[in-house]
Amino acid sequence: MRSVSSSRTTLSRAALGALAGLLAGFTALAVAELVAGLVRPAAGPVTVVGGAVIDRTPAAVKDFAIRTFGENDKTVLQLGILSVLVLIALALGVLALRYRRTGAAGVLLFGVVGTAAALSRPDSAGIADALPSCAGAAAGALTLYVLAGRAARPATAPGVRATGVWNRRGFLAAAAVTTAGAASAGVLGRYLTGRRGQGAVASRSGLTLPRPASPAPAVPAGAQLKVAGVSPFTTPNRDFYRVDTALVVPKVDAGTWRLRIHGKGVARPRTYTLADLLARPLIERDITLTCVSNEVGGPYTGTARWLGVPLAALLREAGVRPPSRGGGADQLVARSVDGMTLGSPVEDVMDGRDAMLAVGMNGEPLPFEHGFPVRMLVPGLYGYVSACKWITDIELTTFDAYDPYWVKRKWARRAPIKTQTRIDTPKPFGHPDSGTVTVAGVAWAQRRGITRVEVRIDEGPWQDADLAAQDSVDTWRQWSYRWNAAPGGHNITVRATDGSGAVQTEERARTIPDGASGWHSVFVTVP
Repeated sequence: MRSVSSSRTTLSRAALGALAGLLAGFTALAVAELVAGLVRPAAGPVTVVGGAVIDRTPAAVKDFAIRTFGENDKTVLQLGILSVLVLIALALGVLALRYRRTGAAGVLLFGVVGTAAALSRPDSAGIADALPSCAGAAAGALTLYVLAGRAARPATAPGVRATGVWNRRGFLAAAAVTTAGAASAGVLGRYLTGRRGQGAVASRSGLTLPRPASPAPAVPAGAQLKVAGVSPFTTPNRDFYRVDTALVVPKVDAGTWRLRIHGKGVARPRTYTLADLLARPLIERDITLTCVSNEVGGPYTGTARWLGVPLAALLREAGVRPPSRGGGADQLVARSVDGMTLGSPVEDVMDGRDAMLAVGMNGEPLPFEHGFPVRMLVPGLYGYVSACKWITDIELTTFDAYDPYWVKRKWARRAPIKTQTRIDTPKPFGHPDSGTVTVAGVAWAQRRGITRVEVRIDEGPWQDADLAAQDSVDTWRQWSYRWNAAPGGHNITVRATDGSGAVQTEERARTIPDGASGWHSVFVTVP
């Protein structure tokens, strides 16, 4: 009986130790959240450690995460980090029952990790960014030390033996106080973080976009097919894809935002405010953006009506010349407020295409998720070399002198968008009725346009699809094909021909290093 009682006591103590570790971890994160709200929200330990993990993750793993989790990849990463922290906190709590100082030191070690991650971030604001991790770790270590002592301390009531009975009441009282304090700190931290972003929210809400000096032509009436299931020609802002490395979406106050243009071949360095840009003649254009992480048939492409300042004009005013005209810089490096760097060919930016610093998207100021107050975009190039969100710095340099973020991770320096087409309807493994079935989708080849789309059923001949009206060479084009579907399983394949006469290649390639290629196909079963 004594052995059974002893085992139960041991398990009970272990449970209390695990709970102590969990509460210590909760306290550490809550206090860190509070201090981050006072210092800088982006300096929170989960954010900086998550950013460090992203920076050090091999490109193939990043590509897998985007394919598997889509735009939820950051949420999955954060949940993964929190899950690991929970497991370690539980283990440290049990360890602290016998070795209080060692358990507390283990919590402090995570403060060191958070501090190192904070100071190594490209957008680090200096030593202040270490404060959230340091304060959180100190609070967590102290909490674990105190609670572990309570969990391991025998009851001292008169007449109670000192072995086998533990002071659960004292521990639970301390745990309740800890939980209340940590929850209060977390709520206050969230409140402070929200207040820090209110200025940015107010600046966006109060922004009135001027009329463009060069409006976008009206979308041709026949550009939007009346086919259920096909992607709309203009992608609503709420549905536009988002692929970036920001765990916390930057909220930049438009009133304090600045853009600096400098570097090699810049005779007259400039700094602009948002008001400066809005006072200039603006252009409005329909442009399709595509992410290099878009697999064949993938969702990471969309079309919006963008409003912005022609980028080439700003560069010319700064004295920049393209390499074809004797300019010394062949790469434009754009930097985001979160430290992201993207490199674009200067020649492409200044060759007459509608490269711009965009301030508006589909008739409203840029959403925060898409780069408010200003983002860059260059038609015809994948986003990782052209579409810098939350841009704050433009440096002219050379490809030999500097490798931007993604190039350091083995992606290609130059990345023109490949000719692609996608079947939107019917969906993969769908069950369309027999008879006439409309197969439809979109095709894109920015800067070249789409001149032909062909559909093949099983191993039959290629058949021409009907093309919707072409808006411009910088936008995708809808297509449709009326298929007389017979019962059975069928494979539907599609390919496109671009404006240069090149037929989309059948050769399959993954997204790394310069974009996916191959024909999209779907398998359906007709009842």
